[in-house]
Amino acid sequence: MDQRASAFWVRWKANRLAYTLTILVTLTIGILMGTIISYGVKGQEAKKASDATPLTVPAPQQLSNQFSNISKQLEPSVVNINTESTIKTPQRRRRAPGGTPGSPDDSNPFDDFFDRFFGGPGGGGAGGGSIRERSLGSGVLVDSKGYIVTNRHVVEKADRIRVKLDDDPPGVLHDAKVPTAKLGNSESMQVGDWVLAVGSPFGLQATVTAGIVSAKGRNIVPGRQFQSFIQTDAAINPGNSGGPLVNMAGEVIGINTAILTDTNAYAGVGFALPSNTVANVYNQLIGPEHRVSRGSIGIEFNAQENPAIARVYGVNSGVTISNVVAGSPAEQAGLKVGDNINSVDGRPVKNGDDLVSDIASRKPGAKVTLGVIRNGKKQDITVTVADRAKLFASRLGEEEDSSDSSTPKESKLGLSVRAVTPDIADRLDIPAGKGVIVQDVKPGSFADDVSLSRGDVILEINKQPVNTEDDFTRISSTLKSGQDVVFLVRQRGAGRQDGTIFLAGTLP
Repeated sequence: MDQRASAFWVRWKANRLAYTLTILVTLTIGILMGTIISYGVKGQEAKKASDATPLTVPAPQQLSNQFSNISKQLEPSVVNINTESTIKTPQRRRRAPGGTPGSPDDSNPFDDFFDRFFGGPGGGGAGGGSIRERSLGSGVLVDSKGYIVTNRHVVEKADRIRVKLDDDPPGVLHDAKVPTAKLGNSESMQVGDWVLAVGSPFGLQATVTAGIVSAKGRNIVPGRQFQSFIQTDAAINPGNSGGPLVNMAGEVIGINTAILTDTNAYAGVGFALPSNTVANVYNQLIGPEHRVSRGSIGIEFNAQENPAIARVYGVNSGVTISNVVAGSPAEQAGLKVGDNINSVDGRPVKNGDDLVSDIASRKPGAKVTLGVIRNGKKQDITVTVADRAKLFASRLGEEEDSSDSSTPKESKLGLSVRAVTPDIADRLDIPAGKGVIVQDVKPGSFADDVSLSRGDVILEINKQPVNTEDDFTRISSTLKSGQDVVFLVRQRGAGRQDGTIFLAGTLP
């Protein structure tokens, strides 16, 4: 074995160059063959893949850019609304030293007197005080003069309303151009259309959420007319109320109003008042009468459609009258129970909500032609539209003149007063017939700003004696914005021996 190995190494050394070349040539041929075979396989694979049509995915940038462009356009016109209101609280009771449980807090000997004579703190019912409640909402500027559209419940019963624009620094006043939003036609929206909701949810200003129109014509309050809503799944939360719902053209097609939820937060179901309804209400509010009037012809019908009614009365569409109000335009025009209204001025009537919406949008005194089917025969009847509030006043509690003459009128100063009677003067130890006593001060008013309080006695206004309620009304009515106003006041609890003070300010 050793001899064979030795002979091999002798031959290798003698022919080393030839052996090396042989090995290299063999390796090279193997590599080339592998490359050619691999290329052929890859070529066949590429040829097979080219027979398929490539799938394409639309670029997301277009939709994303559209959202951002609309947001930049709308955000400056959406405002944050802060409101403050006063909520009266029950009288606070505690155990007085040496007293019995539940005895009133006797820290101020005048509390009981003012509560009995003036109805508790703030002029309300019996109570021991009040708290200030603050809330947030949104609104949208629709006029460069500064007019804002929002929901009634955002500002209802508020004592003070303050608005913050998108880029307003805290506490800084400045001249600026007021951007406004463009109103769109809510009737043009279809279920599935993209929409954006803009507002201040939970106080987070300039928040934008996206969704679609989930449904149209939603009546979310049973029995409540004139409130047919757009449903959306764009996120709406507390603070969004009053903000705009916007289409992809950047137009306001609704005002965000309500959400359906068990948690008071977003659950995927929100509602916006359609822009067409908003425009109708807004135009009436800025009109000469500054009130919303809705037309009516004085008929009633079933709120829910019933196929049995349609079959019995031989109709397939429209609204079948179930009652005609006595003395109404409908009665005067000859409409009767069982008549079926299927058109208004030639436009087909879909259902009861459609009819109410059409008639309600018309001004009282306008004439309308109704297409009516009576006993299977078609005819046209012309009816004059009346004011719904007057027509149904007894039922709605909306008498034209429902003001109570005994209710004190609020003055521009933000307070109400009462004459100092001999009984009151004796109890307060002040001169009788001198001054008027402050009954109530509106929070956030001029009177509040100059520190007038319930129970203070106003003796003079700008050096003019105020001894009766008529004196107060006459003098305060002459005061103008920008004028300095100085009250000579005997503060609450001050007797004859105590002095008087001045409370003053410039009327806004």
